[in-house]
Amino acid sequence: MSHTDQEVSHTFDSLNIGDSYEIHRFVSEHDVLTFAEITGDDNPLHVDAAYAEGTRFGYRIVHGVFLLGLISKVLGRDFPGPGSVAVSISCRFLRPVRVNSEVRVLVKVREKFENRRYVKAETYVYNDDNKISVKGEATIIPPADSD
Repeated sequence: MSHTDQEVSHTFDSLNIGDSYEIHRFVSEHDVLTFAEITGDDNPLHVDAAYAEGTRFGYRIVHGVFLLGLISKVLGRDFPGPGSVAVSISCRFLRPVRVNSEVRVLVKVREKFENRRYVKAETYVYNDDNKISVKGEATIIPPADSD
């Protein structure tokens, strides 16, 4: 089963290994500047175009933790859905994401742990060149079964 940009709610029992969900999200300059203001992370690599042009990237890049926030949004709101609890999220930052570009976030169920009713999922963020920018995994407690 694969889902894209639609509201879904899955319990432990309704999830299967291989199930996936993806969203597409435009990350604007406003998003990045607001994130920098909220967190205090105003690294010029993210907020200063002139500075960023002189770096190895040559352009401003989105905060890695902002991209992790998009993964968290999918896990808690979309897939498995409302009521999910992320027990852990880990990742590697492989490639930059340009400010004012679209990303694709993909979550795919890899394992189920019956004894604790946890799910382990692969997590990915793809940049606008469709290359993996963030790769990781998350352990999630899906929403409780409705009685």
